[in-house]
Amino acid sequence: MRVSVVGCGGVSKSHLTALKEMKDVTISSVVDIKKDRADAAASEYNCKAYYDFDVMLEDDKPDCVHICTPHYLHVEMSVKALSAGVNVLCEKPCAITAEGLSKIKVAQLMSEAQFGVCFQNRYNESVLLIKELIEKEQYGKILSARAFVHWERNEDYYSDDWHGTLSKEGGGVVVNQAIHTHDLLRFLVGKSIRAVTGHVYNDHLKGVIEVEDTVYALFEFDDGIRAIYNATTAFSDNLPVLIDIICEKATLRIEGNNAYVITDGETEHLHIADNTGFVGKNYWGKGHSSLISDFYDCLLNGRKFPIDALEGGKAVEEFLAIYKSSETGEKVYLNKE
Repeated sequence: MRVSVVGCGGVSKSHLTALKEMKDVTISSVVDIKKDRADAAASEYNCKAYYDFDVMLEDDKPDCVHICTPHYLHVEMSVKALSAGVNVLCEKPCAITAEGLSKIKVAQLMSEAQFGVCFQNRYNESVLLIKELIEKEQYGKILSARAFVHWERNEDYYSDDWHGTLSKEGGGVVVNQAIHTHDLLRFLVGKSIRAVTGHVYNDHLKGVIEVEDTVYALFEFDDGIRAIYNATTAFSDNLPVLIDIICEKATLRIEGNNAYVITDGETEHLHIADNTGFVGKNYWGKGHSSLISDFYDCLLNGRKFPIDALEGGKAVEEFLAIYKSSETGEKVYLNKE
């Protein structure tokens, strides 16, 4: 299977490293409008460099493309590839507007190719272990949940031409960093979010970025479960993400890629992270390789990839609801399809 990686920035390294180790997959090309970046990646991975996405699709004719470009390009590139019958694995978010999300859903429906969204933290060992305990109801039913992301992003992070801009990034910490944790809350609770109350702020870089660096949100799930969610990039360090799922008999905790059960004040370690061999930042986790491997197993064996435009698009609908709630000061109810 021939694959092209589109966008040769930081996150592309996670994709390229995983693809290089896979059998039945050949990296046929890379694409970047910055020729030096495309040439460097092509040299490292022994493939062809392109500087135009449309030219690559026509000339290289890959079986699959990985979209690792700035957010505002995800919809256009994904729709073009799907319309050409090319499978797509897209970095989050798959869209930054409701209109864009609708276009991807239609393109997926009309195409015989598969579309997947990179919510790779679902594949972290700690998450899979806690998810299994929840599904077995080993500690009873879920009562509530909470999640915290406290990271640091300073002015230099926004020195390129798209981070921190509303038109190209689509938002700040909600869209870019904490979207993974927001997605994990819904994934672990296993219920739909029916209502959102959100508040976003720029506490750290006023006048430097157009988007928020801090968010607080209340999620109301089906069955009456409530979760709180707090994320910021205004902190002075990058701490492991913390998620607590409070059940009837215990609290199930994920901290980074560690997993714990807390019962009557006693903490049991279920999984301790292996902090070696990271590609990218170690507080991301190692889920990219596992997600990419699963995506190609789906392609090769005719399975449907679980995080498609419908599932991956839920996070888009929810973060748009956070922004709307923050703007209006009102609770926002989500429509059920």
